[in-house]
Amino acid sequence: MNKITLGVFGVITLISVQTQADTAGLQVGISSWTPDYSGSFKLDTSMTTGSVINIEDDLGFSDESHSVIWVEIEHPIPVLPNFRFASSTLDASASSTLSQDIDYGDETFNNGTDIDTRFDMSNTELTLYYELLDNWINFDAGLTVRQYDGISRISSSTASASEDLDFAVPLIYLDARIDLPFTGFFIDSTLNSISVDDNAITETLVSLGYESDFGLGGRLGYRSLELEFDEADLDVNLEFEGAYLNVFYHF
Repeated sequence: MNKITLGVFGVITLISVQTQADTAGLQVGISSWTPDYSGSFKLDTSMTTGSVINIEDDLGFSDESHSVIWVEIEHPIPVLPNFRFASSTLDASASSTLSQDIDYGDETFNNGTDIDTRFDMSNTELTLYYELLDNWINFDAGLTVRQYDGISRISSSTASASEDLDFAVPLIYLDARIDLPFTGFFIDSTLNSISVDDNAITETLVSLGYESDFGLGGRLGYRSLELEFDEADLDVNLEFEGAYLNVFYHF
């Protein structure tokens, strides 16, 4: 995985020497995202094989709003990448009454038990990217390093089981934008993705946006995040997808 990401990033670096933008810029923004939740996960231990737990049917998760804030810094130095820093909340809680027995970690939660669940996949990320095209068609490519810092917990009045979700992952970053001439409107799409063995993260965003002459703008679009992990004691297969709205200012 490291050889793949370093190789791609090296090629991007070589291409960028002639294509990096010749102006400096700063962009800040905030997004609100309201996804639907679907999928399942399970937690095994050395003593117990966990149940496959559906986050809708078993745990009762429904729509919640999450936020993203970001800062982008662009500069005219060809050999150095541009920078993008983002912080995303993906923290959801739910309550339900079980309709079956489930095993999670070292605990068994019986049919009919009232449970509370928290699932937190909040993260911060740093993206290093180059502008390969910079006119009415814009194309950026680079590498994102995303740090997840969260938890998965199920609890009842008598028991509790949890798993820390603390790991970093590199992602290929691609972003394309097409400006609609003389209107201020644009269409853009972003992809962050990696797949190694049975583990994969794929995040896509597609939106219609508008940027005014003085730099204030916004986007309305659709965001999808798919997570697949099968590592050690944790098996995750989740999808979050739904509409998002953001506003930004481009200095």
